[in-house]
Amino acid sequence: MAERNRSLKKNNISLAEGILFVIGSTIGSGIFLKPTVVLDGMGSTTGALLMWILGGLITLCAALSIAELAAYIPKVGGLYTYLVELYGKTTGFLYGWVEAVVLSPGSAAALAIAFATFSTYFLPMEERELKLTAILVIAVISSAQIISTRFGIWIQTLSTLGKMVPVLAIILFGAFHESVGKGLNEDLIGTGTGTAAALLGVLWAYDGWLNICTLGGEMKRSERNLPVAIITGVLAVTAVYIAFNLTVFHVLTGEEAMRTDKIGVDAATALFGSGATVLITIGMMLSAFGSLNAQIASGTRVAFAMGERNQLPGAALLRSINPDLDTPVNSLIFETLLAVIYVLSGTFHQITDLVIFVIWIFFTLGILGVFVLRRKAPRRRNLYRVPLFPVIPALGAAGGIYLMYVTVRDSFQSVVLGGILMFLGLGIYRCFLSHPGTGNRNS
Repeated sequence: MAERNRSLKKNNISLAEGILFVIGSTIGSGIFLKPTVVLDGMGSTTGALLMWILGGLITLCAALSIAELAAYIPKVGGLYTYLVELYGKTTGFLYGWVEAVVLSPGSAAALAIAFATFSTYFLPMEERELKLTAILVIAVISSAQIISTRFGIWIQTLSTLGKMVPVLAIILFGAFHESVGKGLNEDLIGTGTGTAAALLGVLWAYDGWLNICTLGGEMKRSERNLPVAIITGVLAVTAVYIAFNLTVFHVLTGEEAMRTDKIGVDAATALFGSGATVLITIGMMLSAFGSLNAQIASGTRVAFAMGERNQLPGAALLRSINPDLDTPVNSLIFETLLAVIYVLSGTFHQITDLVIFVIWIFFTLGILGVFVLRRKAPRRRNLYRVPLFPVIPALGAAGGIYLMYVTVRDSFQSVVLGGILMFLGLGIYRCFLSHPGTGNRNS
């Protein structure tokens, strides 16, 4: 088939669109859900703010490090491709297996359910209708990405701009609210479940920026623009998260923030009155919609890259590009079907929880990959290099190692089950490679 050898179209994505993609991929429901978790973990508003800053620094160190990999290896597949080229095809496959088959479609299913759940504010639904709505929104986004990569980028750009309206409104109006400083520097007696739970909540909210790396092969001047998009996007997200939490503690007391499970809605209500619920609900729907779009795009590119290396069954189909649409239609359908299965099974939360430990192993390997890259690749003066080397990669890796330690300490069962899931993929990989003619054609 002629279309097997086609590549994804270059120069689809501008620098500005890349930055918005990073922001839109990262700022999802976490900004509305995690401040209470972090506050509970730290036991004081000051401690919570410091934890959001720490999480931003760890994420920034990781982003600054992986941006160098993105500059030198600006190819479709993102971290999967980096791991293949730096550590070998087995390591790359294990990450790709978890990302393309479990995490991306499972997260897409969770986000689709979240979108449908948020929409019940306007249209009450039973469980069956909720799942049908979730499947419908997955189908709409997948169809747009099948028709054109540009449609997916436009969805991401518009949803990012839309969801930032309520967030920025809370930040800007909160800065001048009459009860400024209401909950700042407040200790909460009898709380404080620990820094581990708080850091896990913060880093979960910062997760998502790495999705842009899967689109590296489709960006304009990707060897330059991809690192800039990563770093600029992460800095913007960090600033928004810190400002949002400052605003929350300007208009709510620590006790009020601790008691609520809808902190964004409560902060907006304090600022604008009860009508603000509509504003925040729309913002949450747009957040889920944009993050869902990014997850489908990311998982599709990982599946496509694995197809190029014959690392999944049906590789010839997964790596094909539709000659009329210039999009990876089969990989999109593959990710869509998996997401729909997770929606119907209702077990996506449990499944994705199992792979968090495994995913952070590969994130940390990616950060440490800068050291491997510098041994393997000749220096190119025109390409981005991580500043303050080796301090920045070491700090980013330390954050990842600490997160893995916390997971082993507090949730060993998830570690064991996640490991079983990973080695199940390794078994499939070994069986698949045992067939003649299924070698790594792009290694």
